[in-house]
Amino acid sequence: MISLVRRATALCVLGAALTACGTTGTGQNPRPAPSAPAPSPSPSRTPTLAPGPAGLTPVFEHGPRTDGPEDGTKDGKTVALTFDADMTADQGPRAASGERFDNPQLIATLRRLKVPATVFMTGRWAEEYPDQARSIGRDPRFEIANHSYSHYAYTDDCYGLPTVSKDDMRADLERAYAAFEKAGVPNPMPYFRFPGGCYDKAALKELSATGVTAVQWDVVSGDAFATDADAVTRQVLDGVRPGSVVVMHCTRSAAPVTEEVVRAVVPELRRRGYRFVKVSELIGAANGRA
Repeated sequence: MISLVRRATALCVLGAALTACGTTGTGQNPRPAPSAPAPSPSPSRTPTLAPGPAGLTPVFEHGPRTDGPEDGTKDGKTVALTFDADMTADQGPRAASGERFDNPQLIATLRRLKVPATVFMTGRWAEEYPDQARSIGRDPRFEIANHSYSHYAYTDDCYGLPTVSKDDMRADLERAYAAFEKAGVPNPMPYFRFPGGCYDKAALKELSATGVTAVQWDVVSGDAFATDADAVTRQVLDGVRPGSVVVMHCTRSAAPVTEEVVRAVVPELRRRGYRFVKVSELIGAANGRA
């Protein structure tokens, strides 16, 4: 696990980048229209973590730190590439004017390189790009997980992001699942990534009834608003350890070099003996070692 100092720095960089993505407005999350409870996000066989102390939502950061046959495992070193498909509730006008919050070339590259991945998608992104959301969700190489509806923070003082009130947290998460269902995404995963990576005990308590596992990361790629693909590549390669979860972005305007980084990172990690997996496999492996 990265040190507390390194983690704080990484989250600050990521949070600043996400804030720069254009969260404008009053800072109040639009209250979702009343709706029925969200559909079951995935089959019961999907691996999740057991609730934390006092029944709080469990938090997952990385898988087992195993290297392969030498430590008794047979599958070798694993790493999960994850991609946040960010779009806030108030960025519709920017999308209408031509700004691209998607990255189809990145998805095509992952397919060409045969790299499984987990995409943490906001409901607003699925509404803007329903065909792409459906295509990703129906591809067995990928899995879609929840990144909130509007990418508003679940804590105060989360790098300037507008916030969701405590009373609206569960509704915001459920609204994202409803958007996935409307877009035709089958079986989205019961995994949730907090916008900006910000959470506290109150947020974990509010989401506990949904049954999701909160998924963080241990490697920050630094791809948000980066223009130097080589620097991002080095940061990923320097940070990856067996079981790592790497956070990257699936947003062309906010992360323009990510596809180039993937083309460099994937063959090098494979050369180092890593096997790419989805988050669900890492969580399943962690459960197997509980």
